[in-house]
Amino acid sequence: MNNYQKHLEEIKKIEGRPNLLLHVCCGVCSVFPIVYLRKYFDITIYYGNSNIYPYEEYEKRLDAVKDYLEMLGDDSITLIVGAYDNESFMQELKKYDDHIEGGKRCIRCYLKRMHEAYKYAFENKYDYFTTVMSISNRKNAEYINIIGEKLEKRYPDTKYLHADLKKGDGITKNDQMNKGLDLYHQCYCGCIYSIRNNNKL
Repeated sequence: MNNYQKHLEEIKKIEGRPNLLLHVCCGVCSVFPIVYLRKYFDITIYYGNSNIYPYEEYEKRLDAVKDYLEMLGDDSITLIVGAYDNESFMQELKKYDDHIEGGKRCIRCYLKRMHEAYKYAFENKYDYFTTVMSISNRKNAEYINIIGEKLEKRYPDTKYLHADLKKGDGITKNDQMNKGLDLYHQCYCGCIYSIRNNNKL
């Protein structure tokens, strides 16, 4: 298994301040990653998460991202919000409705969201792309990074920044930093199937 934390530490050797499109899934998962990465990059946040159901939940998570950015008070960080279309997004994933959480359905979900954001990064000439999703203990960083590598081959002008943000005490730091922020904290991953798996529906 690759040591993606070691890969991430290579950013300390990057000269200058390249720009980075950072895909975020919610406010609470963004706290440590943004603070860490803005030391090395000019960051634009991309919130593209049509997997989230219902729309009211999507808005709550988006508002949490906005709240956190306002708390940071860093005017150099821009927020881009992708189009929301849960019905179209879920069409392909329906065939995996009986799969366990973390299985093929979730991997396809990572891919679809990362592809949307990576394509935007490429079209808008960003130097790097990565996602905060690897901060979560419930998401497989190996799959996320393999997807990133494949997308880099498709969009080679934008480099993929390997990361397992939960490692190197990242998850601990993220949890500690969240304690005093009072951000909205969701109780399920995002899609309708994850609601069912958490007995919320």
